[in-house]
Amino acid sequence: MKKTKSFRESLIKALRDPVEAAEYLNAVLEEGDITLLLEALRDVAEAQHGFSKLSRLTKLNRANLYQMLSSHGNPRIQSLESVLRVFGLRIGVIPEIKPTHHRKAA
Repeated sequence: MKKTKSFRESLIKALRDPVEAAEYLNAVLEEGDITLLLEALRDVAEAQHGFSKLSRLTKLNRANLYQMLSSHGNPRIQSLESVLRVFGLRIGVIPEIKPTHHRKAA
């Protein structure tokens, strides 16, 4: 019988692609839960480089990275930007489109 891959293995494999990682992180951001975002960043870190290599590339202490990306983490924006840059990603801002708000033509 053919062994099936676990969901986790499939997820980690998919997250090696920066486009997939960005889509995953954006989907998690839609939930509006910072704890889920930090856990998702840990998933991407595991898939992309692992924490030891991520620590070297970001010049952030590995223990601090683990703490920063834990469910109780509270990363500084600069640290978060450093981590995302290693993944080939960056922070962006998009407008929240609400049906009742329309811009008037100038």
